[in-house]
Amino acid sequence: QVQLVESGGGLVQAGGSLRLACAASGRTVSFYAMGWFRQAPGKEREFVATISWSGGVTAYTDSVKGRFSISRDNAKNMVYLQMNSLKPEDTAVYYCAARRSASTRTTSDGYDYWGQGTQVTVSS
Repeated sequence: QVQLVESGGGLVQAGGSLRLACAASGRTVSFYAMGWFRQAPGKEREFVATISWSGGVTAYTDSVKGRFSISRDNAKNMVYLQMNSLKPEDTAVYYCAARRSASTRTTSDGYDYWGQGTQVTVSS
């Protein structure tokens, strides 16, 4: 089993930055692809970013390209999401997810483990 715990959320003004972190425990996720998803009130959970096991392949949803960056540190069993130029529409609960596969995936049904989420609120 893998446990995922997100941190780094909070309240920030539009144009600001936040760095989310996801700590994995229970077993190494070094060979798992990882992803970030988000869910705004009244909306379905949506894909944000994904990274392959090596970090060599990443993918982003169009609305965050050029603003967000996903990275990982396999030695520390950590995954990060750097969020810059934040907009009010980025407000959501952000979830970290792990996939028992080395390759990336942009749909939530491809992930096996989920964290509890961290709230990100961007004020205008």
